[in-house]
Amino acid sequence: MEEENKVIAPEEAVEPSEEKETGIEPHGSVSAPRPGDRKNGSHTGRPSERRGGRGGFRRNAGPQDDLLERVVAINRVSKTVQGGKHVRFSALVVVGDGHGKYGFASCKSGEVPDAIKKSLAAARKTMLSVQIVKGTIAHDVIGEYASTKVVLKKALPGTGIVAGGAVRAVVELAGVKNIVAKVYGSRQPMNVVRAVSAGLQTLKEYDKIMVLRGKKTPEQIKAKRDAERAARKSAEAKKAEAAPKGDK
Repeated sequence: MEEENKVIAPEEAVEPSEEKETGIEPHGSVSAPRPGDRKNGSHTGRPSERRGGRGGFRRNAGPQDDLLERVVAINRVSKTVQGGKHVRFSALVVVGDGHGKYGFASCKSGEVPDAIKKSLAAARKTMLSVQIVKGTIAHDVIGEYASTKVVLKKALPGTGIVAGGAVRAVVELAGVKNIVAKVYGSRQPMNVVRAVSAGLQTLKEYDKIMVLRGKKTPEQIKAKRDAERAARKSAEAKKAEAAPKGDK
């Protein structure tokens, strides 16, 4: 009891020991280093200096392109195994530059963000091109895949994209401004995307049809393309010269 009631005198109070100037803050502070952190807070170093955990250090920088991205559908896949259920997620995404190129893919992963990231990387590797004439397709086409049939019809300027769901995602990111679409049969998103892609790939180019009909020769087509390319480059050069230059 005497020990419990004993009061420490001011002169006997223990003063906090002065920390040595080691450059390391005490444990628990915001910027205190943790076991496994890289030296001096740098994001570069040997693999042995990486932070622990699955996969180690991962860069957050995405691909250096200007492709537009769209997540069409996310599906939860559950598989019953011995001892429980194995749940995974599949993501269907569409990418495009808005100028005649598009791509799509579907990948699975244990988490939704990882599934989307894998799908975007796969879609960028399988880019397709489509011929666009004055903001729409050259002619009406029908795309079929499995039990899905998609009818794509060209439209006049100002019509817009009269389509929904997966069809809108593909044609919009491909760069089509005016189109009318109708889906028959199965509405499963992956089937619809594949059917739309099949229809777009059957479009016939104007120059090739003119050559097949004997209206123009390949030399005339090449000369026309070269003239258009030269005119486009000259216009870009004039635009660059007219743009105000900032202080270096």
